[in-house]
Amino acid sequence: MKIGIIFDLDGTLLDTLEDLLDATNYALEKHGYPRRTLRELRSFVGNGAMNQIRLSLPEGSSEKQIQTVLDTYKPYYNTHCQIKTRPYAGIPEALAVLEKKYPLAIASNKPDSAVKPLCRQYFPGIYARGETSDCPRKPAPDMVFKTMEAIGVEKCIYVGDSEVDVLTAKNAGVPCVCVLWGFRDKPQIEAAGGEYFCETAEDLISIIEEIANGK
Repeated sequence: MKIGIIFDLDGTLLDTLEDLLDATNYALEKHGYPRRTLRELRSFVGNGAMNQIRLSLPEGSSEKQIQTVLDTYKPYYNTHCQIKTRPYAGIPEALAVLEKKYPLAIASNKPDSAVKPLCRQYFPGIYARGETSDCPRKPAPDMVFKTMEAIGVEKCIYVGDSEVDVLTAKNAGVPCVCVLWGFRDKPQIEAAGGEYFCETAEDLISIIEEIANGK
């Protein structure tokens, strides 16, 4: 049975944090709120744009305030998401090796309007989907299932960098490989149940091969 490899995007394939921070701070300042630091934002991302903005705003902000800032953030980020963003070291090379043997795809909680252009630029030819109104975001398993269907596989290995990704894989009933160069530290991922870890793109290839071959 053919096995697919499905990747998270932010913190897994792409280092998007500086562009996310710049867009977040633009929206915050636009509405009179204090800026956030890179360290703070690192802990806010991974569970969708709305949650990112909710955590970036002062505690106790209303849903209306959150939506107002989000409405400023989204279009700004969509047009400024490819300025400082770069693939992590070794990722393009690792994907080139893996795609010779496995169908590859990307499933992200980032809005689909940002996922599509980023993936067209950095990972052309790889199926990619982001958050849309008709599909619950991770850690719900729906995005994984829809992605598996789109690439024509019945089994997959999921690759991510956060506790959200571990829970997503668990909910989908698939193994999860956790990268350690992303937005979460190993203890946070372990606390969520992370089992397979890799520190380099080369490690990623070997761990995927081990899991795929049942070792």
